[in-house]
Amino acid sequence: TAMFEARRAVSHGDCDVALVIGVDSLTQFGGGTIPLVDDDWEISQGMTMPALYAMRARRYMHEFGATVEQLAKVSVKARSHGARNPDAQFQKSVTVEEVLGSRPIADPLTLLQCCPTGDGAAAAIICASDVAGRFEAEPVKILASELCSGKFTNGFRDMTSMEIAVRGAGIAYEQAGLGPDDIDVAEVHDAFSIAELLYYEAFGFCERGEAVQLLESGETTIGGQIVVNPSGGLLAKGHPIGGTGVAQVVEIVRQLRGHCGDRQVEGAKVGLTHATGGGAMGMDSGACSIHIFAR
Repeated sequence: TAMFEARRAVSHGDCDVALVIGVDSLTQFGGGTIPLVDDDWEISQGMTMPALYAMRARRYMHEFGATVEQLAKVSVKARSHGARNPDAQFQKSVTVEEVLGSRPIADPLTLLQCCPTGDGAAAAIICASDVAGRFEAEPVKILASELCSGKFTNGFRDMTSMEIAVRGAGIAYEQAGLGPDDIDVAEVHDAFSIAELLYYEAFGFCERGEAVQLLESGETTIGGQIVVNPSGGLLAKGHPIGGTGVAQVVEIVRQLRGHCGDRQVEGAKVGLTHATGGGAMGMDSGACSIHIFAR
């Protein structure tokens, strides 16, 4: 949301330069899960985020025939990318067997299929194009910036469709004058292994029900056509919550500038970031921010 507000302020002429900062320090809670809010309607009934995404995973497996081994491959890819990122929280590759053998969290999700929280911070400078020359760094253009809210619902909900991301992606693509095939690299909100697969489909990188095939093709791995989460994503880089969205922007800007070393996506010209948060089932609608960048 800070990126969206900064970009809007600059584009509306409210300022020429804006500094965006994202930061969180979750170790102050002593580790473990994020503290729960007693008066949250969903949490009081056991609907935590791991529980929600476990339900999504089971429904996806039922509808499209995905297996637990295939879900685990998302975490394997994430850790492989994280092993190339000196800023990642986890920098060691893992196998499918290690992912599935890790502690159960919410069936079918295991520990290594859930993102780690921690401390982190990131910052970005947004400026008008006519003042970009003041800075030594190579400027990267913001082609689209979209922030949308979820919709309240207390009825049927398709557990395998990320409605808010689908809607936001459509608006962002229209703003940028681009489509899914134009994206070279993306950082998406892979808080759980199933989430990355659902976002492949939400952003149009593949058709509904074909996310596993896209993953197994290697096209979303470094060296592929549409590299997703070269930083390691939330699953390996970590999820400092308040710092995650801006950290995604930093990664994409570095990728477009060619400054990512061993994890560089060669020839990347257009990148996308996506962060989301808020409620689980609809009582608290949540929000989603999507940005598209180009060099």
